[in-house]
Amino acid sequence: MEQIIFVVWRESIEALLVVGILYSWLKQFGADGTLRYLWFGVTGGVVAALALAGALLGMQQFLSGNGQEIFMLVMMLTAMALIVHMVLWMREHGRHLHSHFRDQTRKAINNRTFWSISILVAVAIAREGSETVIFLYGMSYAQQSMQDWVGFTGAVALALALAGLTYYLLQAGRYWLSWKHFFRVTEVMLLLLASALLLSAIDKMIGLGWLPAGIDPLWDTSAILSDSSRLGGVISALTGYRAYPALTDVVAWAGFWIVILGLFRYQSRQTVSANA
Repeated sequence: MEQIIFVVWRESIEALLVVGILYSWLKQFGADGTLRYLWFGVTGGVVAALALAGALLGMQQFLSGNGQEIFMLVMMLTAMALIVHMVLWMREHGRHLHSHFRDQTRKAINNRTFWSISILVAVAIAREGSETVIFLYGMSYAQQSMQDWVGFTGAVALALALAGLTYYLLQAGRYWLSWKHFFRVTEVMLLLLASALLLSAIDKMIGLGWLPAGIDPLWDTSAILSDSSRLGGVISALTGYRAYPALTDVVAWAGFWIVILGLFRYQSRQTVSANA
């Protein structure tokens, strides 16, 4: 459930940020009559995300045996890739979100193309919602309590409440909870979650016989922190920690972070070149 709470919390704050920016600019431009187009877009984005969730659940019903297992594996890897993409995208574009939406809003009002506001919001909300759906679906194999719908609903409700509170504090401009610090801290947490999803996928591929486990286990730290304990389970779900990992797990984990550091350095060089 910890993964569910974190992902829904983080994605909901991004969605609230988009809606909040557009709402404030529409109010500032004195275009209160266009606010309904903002809410049309929010509704459309939510409907699109729910449609994706329905499609994924429907697809699962047509699969059986190894087909279902392989589909779940693909969704875990897709969720991992989407997390990495989201972090890289926010690092590059996050600082320009306000100006981007301001320019789009002014253009829509000047041209009286108000439906473009709905489309802009719908695409943004659908993107965040679809990412959330895929993340949760990708986690469902490793997170067996996903099948506990009461617990699932409670986790989502808690995450939404936390997102609302966090957004309020961020908008209040508290120096100890700025948007910059929020995105920096949560991007690290997201990447740790991505590494956890990768290791779950690796374990699945080992179980299917697609990958060798190598030395198994490579070490045993269960005496310090067991991943079967409550605390260890939470850390394992959010970071990919293994008390007794196989060699393949360690290689995959190290490879993941080498690739991430390489992508960060490449992105930094591209930014420097663009500003030169």
